[in-house]
Amino acid sequence: MSVAEVGNPYENAVAEWIRGILKGEFYLDRTFEGLAVARRAATDAIAIYNYHAWRHVRLGLMTPASKHNLERRRAALSLIDSPD
Repeated sequence: MSVAEVGNPYENAVAEWIRGILKGEFYLDRTFEGLAVARRAATDAIAIYNYHAWRHVRLGLMTPASKHNLERRRAALSLIDSPD
């Protein structure tokens, strides 16, 4: 199953990439006992990916959430420091 509209993984490359990580690294490609168990497994995997153990070289060895927060702070400071 593809996340892309017409089955072309390049149409939505980021979603396909994340889906691959969730399936491969967090074993979410298995059969779950029910929808609630599957949702909990996906929620836990996303939390680990974003906030805890998953540090990315491309993000300066920061988690995605840390990098996002840093960029938001930088953007806010640039609005404050920019001349009108």
